[in-house]
Amino acid sequence: MNRLKRILSLCLCLVFIGNALAQSDNTFTNPLLPGGPDPWNIFKDGFYYYMHTGGDKIELWKTKNLADLKTAERKVIYRPPAGTMHSKNLWAPEIHYLKGKWYVYYAADGGSNKDHRMYVLENASQDPMQGEFVFKGKIADPSDKWAIDGTVFEYKRKMYFAWSGWDSDENREQWIYIAQMKNPWTIKGDRVLLAKPEYVWERNGVEPGAKDQSKAKVVVTEGPQALKNKDGKLFLVYSASGCWTGKYALGLLTFSGKGKILDASQWSKKSTPVFSTSVENNVFAPGHNSFFKSPDGKEDWILYHATDKADEGCSGKRSPRIQKFTWNADGTPNFGVPQKAGVPMARPSGN
Repeated sequence: MNRLKRILSLCLCLVFIGNALAQSDNTFTNPLLPGGPDPWNIFKDGFYYYMHTGGDKIELWKTKNLADLKTAERKVIYRPPAGTMHSKNLWAPEIHYLKGKWYVYYAADGGSNKDHRMYVLENASQDPMQGEFVFKGKIADPSDKWAIDGTVFEYKRKMYFAWSGWDSDENREQWIYIAQMKNPWTIKGDRVLLAKPEYVWERNGVEPGAKDQSKAKVVVTEGPQALKNKDGKLFLVYSASGCWTGKYALGLLTFSGKGKILDASQWSKKSTPVFSTSVENNVFAPGHNSFFKSPDGKEDWILYHATDKADEGCSGKRSPRIQKFTWNADGTPNFGVPQKAGVPMARPSGN
């Protein structure tokens, strides 16, 4: 009898340990990496492909679940040739699968911010961790003004390019523009202005280190990202205010679904931010996001960067984080409040 009790006791212990391990395996904590500004991801053929701002290079991560990013396969896929106009300050790379090939869009300059423009790489391999990313060239509308944070999306079988740019040749304001694409590396026609900083929450930003602060006012709208709800309604989620202010936050543009996407009058802007700093949770300046579905396709998630302190600004301390979001009754996204770092959360479902 005593032997039977010992066996039963051991079995119960094993069950308890198994449950504990299962519970541990089903949670994760933010941040996903110690640092990683401007995070982006895409899901294809059972894998997530992730990248973020790397400065002098472009790196790619491959994983079955973004919660496992720290242990994901990782590879430098491109280093630009020295001395070119796209060899320095590589920002906000995005990888997309279009027309049967992989394309990476990134902003870069030759050493001076005023020369920032968008560039494209192409890889014909079906696995972007293999093959070679070949420099395809600059992607720009006829005005060829300062441009960063380019993204591509498809709507009703047409491709569009959205980005953040200057209205002139001076660093005064960053506005959100959009244009149709002829192919994955060519813009078709002129750019169309969709949004500029109008509301108080969008206009926080004095250029750091400027000698004359009264003349250094820089207001920002940047990082546009397309998002569709289950009914196909189209949104552009963007970041606003200077990242150096600690008041960086996300805003929402909504397409009416009528008329043409390139008709700015068919877009409306929400007057308040949809995702912003949580002092209570010690999460500051959340922004420059992308979106993804859980591996089983049942959950909607947002990927974004944020800092643990208000004064960490545009530094490398911006770290990638993820959390699940829901939808409001009117079909708009509800991102909730940025969740505190280090607190266990359920992993994206299905893997």
